Amino acid sequence: MVTQADKARQFLSLHRQGEPLLLPNPWDLGSARLLASLGFQALATTSSGFAASLGRMDGSVNRDEALVHAAVIVAATDLPVSADLENAFADAPAGVAETIQLAVQVGLAGCSVEDFTGREDDPIYGVAAAAERVAAAAEVAHAGQVPLVLTARAENFLHGRPDLWDTIARLQAYQEAGADVLYAPGLVEIEDIRLVVREVDRPVNVLALAGAPAVAELAGAGVSRVSVGGSFAFAALGGLVSAATELRDRGTYGYLAASAVGRDAVGNAFG
Repeated sequence: MVTQADKARQFLSLHRQGEPLLLPNPWDLGSARLLASLGFQALATTSSGFAASLGRMDGSVNRDEALVHAAVIVAATDLPVSADLENAFADAPAGVAETIQLAVQVGLAGCSVEDFTGREDDPIYGVAAAAERVAAAAEVAHAGQVPLVLTARAENFLHGRPDLWDTIARLQAYQEAGADVLYAPGLVEIEDIRLVVREVDRPVNVLALAGAPAVAELAGAGVSRVSVGGSFAFAALGGLVSAATELRDRGTYGYLAASAVGRDAVGNAFG
């Protein structure tokens, strides 16, 4: 039987520079099982995709809801699962540590903690405070028998602060604080990504965005992981909107071709 600790070690071992782990983000039990059936090696939750499944915007899910959701995804497959825990639902390092302890208890192999405060008037924690928060998370993540893989996120580029050198300095501080993986969502220029990889000594995750380099180019830049955030969830919702709009406005059934693909995939995954 594969233990939680085995999954955590396996998850970390999948982060190989130049051979990026493709980490899709399911938003419910069914999408997790479907993605597992397609041969992916690990999964990660998405805060925005999960919030959308509840009829809410990103940032509206509380800690208990996020942890229950993470437990559902963990139980869906035998794959390692990492959780998007936003800012760990706490400002103070002690609160961050408590969230990471709870993350261990729900069976996760990894989790991420970001430096976004959740406050639009002051969106990013100061670097010293942010590093303290990462250090508190790392102490818990690495203390027990389950070596939880901790991803530290620098959120500058998602919140109106496209300062590459500040982002790099933050990632370096988070590395020193004990993060296992580093992540600056919002980077799309290959030269910026190459510079980040060169300036840090931990695996680097890149978010798949419009305009971002293809996986092969990211591999050449030394990236170790590529994740999709909420985009798979929103692609599914986009398909729903397209099908419903066709039926409402045209009264035709062209969407049935795509639905047949989904039905076959469900049969293969769940049958």
